[in-house]
Amino acid sequence: MTIRDIANLLEANVHAFDEKQLDKEIETAFGSDMMSDVLAYADEGSVLLSGLLNPQVIRTAHMLDMPCIVFVRGKSATPEILSLAEESHIVVLETALRMYGACGRLYCAGLDNR
Repeated sequence: MTIRDIANLLEANVHAFDEKQLDKEIETAFGSDMMSDVLAYADEGSVLLSGLLNPQVIRTAHMLDMPCIVFVRGKSATPEILSLAEESHIVVLETALRMYGACGRLYCAGLDNR
């Protein structure tokens, strides 16, 4: 599934800094507001879903080579977060869906949750 597919599935606003990024293939997803859990349990290259809206989310995703972050519950990324995401080459998606619904849609569409 591509980042573009994920954005469409989650009816998300897209902040991509290079159109080619949207064609990146994603195999797994991880949802959490606790960055310590992300570091301990998430697979590298996963899409990260979170309701935590601070720069630490971008830094955590960057450490795990996550190409995309989805902010759930209608959260909007700040200019600081978007700037850090651009520097890290991370696509930012924003969806009105809650964490459970967003993860459920991705799971039902075939994205793994290893």
